[in-house]
Amino acid sequence: MIRLAERLDERKAAIAPAADVETGAVVAPEPAPVAVPAARPAPDAPAGHVTTAQAEPEHVPPPPSYAPAVSARPDPVAAVPWSMRVATEVGWRLLVLAGTLWVLMRVISAVQLVVLAFVAGLLITALLQPAVAWLKRRGVPRGLATALTFISGFIIMGLVCWFVVWQVTDHLDDLTKQVQHGINELKRWLLNSPFHVTEAQINNIADKLSQAIGTNTKDLTSAGIEGVQVIIEVLTGILLAMFSTLFLLYDGPRIWDWLLKLMPAAAREGVAGAGPRAWATLTAYVRGTVIVALIDAVFIGVGLFFLKVPMAVPLAVFIFLFAFIPLVGAVVSGALAVIVALVTRDVFTATMVLVVVLAVQQIEGHVLQPFILGRAVRVHPLAVVLSVAAGSMVAGIGGAVVAVPLVAVTNAVVGYLRAHAKEQAKENAARSALAVTPQEAPASPPRPGG
Repeated sequence: MIRLAERLDERKAAIAPAADVETGAVVAPEPAPVAVPAARPAPDAPAGHVTTAQAEPEHVPPPPSYAPAVSARPDPVAAVPWSMRVATEVGWRLLVLAGTLWVLMRVISAVQLVVLAFVAGLLITALLQPAVAWLKRRGVPRGLATALTFISGFIIMGLVCWFVVWQVTDHLDDLTKQVQHGINELKRWLLNSPFHVTEAQINNIADKLSQAIGTNTKDLTSAGIEGVQVIIEVLTGILLAMFSTLFLLYDGPRIWDWLLKLMPAAAREGVAGAGPRAWATLTAYVRGTVIVALIDAVFIGVGLFFLKVPMAVPLAVFIFLFAFIPLVGAVVSGALAVIVALVTRDVFTATMVLVVVLAVQQIEGHVLQPFILGRAVRVHPLAVVLSVAAGSMVAGIGGAVVAVPLVAVTNAVVGYLRAHAKEQAKENAARSALAVTPQEAPASPPRPGG
């Protein structure tokens, strides 16, 4: 026990800070060794005797050289393949984009009337704005030029709509008689045709149609009641479109400047350059569509007139209006003209009307549209079909009319922004290269006497 006490005193002296003899500074002690617990004597050993195995700590041998090395676990991020990481990054961004579009579509559906009225006003403004610019170049004040263009434009559109309604109502009785006569002729042709259709089958079909109409009388009545609400909404949309057109014609540049101030400063330059190009694309599309629709209506209307199809002028106006729905409008208006010719005249006249409609549409698709619209607003037919279908599903006829110009404008804007981004990248790379290039060292001064 005395020896153990001496050893403890020696360890305490070693742990205590020692002073440097020369400098007098206190030297930090080295870390103390791990204390070993006091060994207990064996039961059969004499007093004061400690065995070596009990006094010394147990020694852990090192692993043998032939033992396999255990590598550390890799980072979980590094364990995921690169392609999966890229797909994940793209996937959550697509989800955010899809959610944003879904919320946007819900908002547009909630205020569908306002959005369609404003877009209609924008399209009418694109059609009338060149007239305002022409009057201003002739010295007419801006307010007077806007008022003259606005009043004359809406008067012309109102007269066209009134003419269509007047022609339809004026020829409605005659058309009803001709439709009845055409149905009788069609019935007679079916009886004498090689299809072996009997009169009992024709009467059965007519009875089923009458029964279906009688069964759905309540639905027709409710649709008629809802028609009043539709008329009110249409009038409201027309008024909103008129006000939008008036203010866009008068304060269009100021409204655009105000919209630019809402953009972030970093994106303002690109948006400022894309805006005029989008407006030029929209103006070219509306102007070209009006010219193409007018040519289609004139030529098909002349063909209907010479073929003595009833209501040739109203049908020509319908062809003009339906031409604003690309592809689908031409098919619907042409089919309507063929059906009227078939019901009111005969099969030969309907065939000739079909020939005229197809000829005019072929000339339109291969000559008029490429020449008048040009490459600025050219959209692939697949994009046209998909956009018209999506627009009609979202907002009906109005969405179908707006879909194609929206796609054309978006194409122009995206193309410009892509080119602008490339130019900005080139400029930034050139500036970085100039900043990194070391400046030329100044010439050393001449040595004296050298």
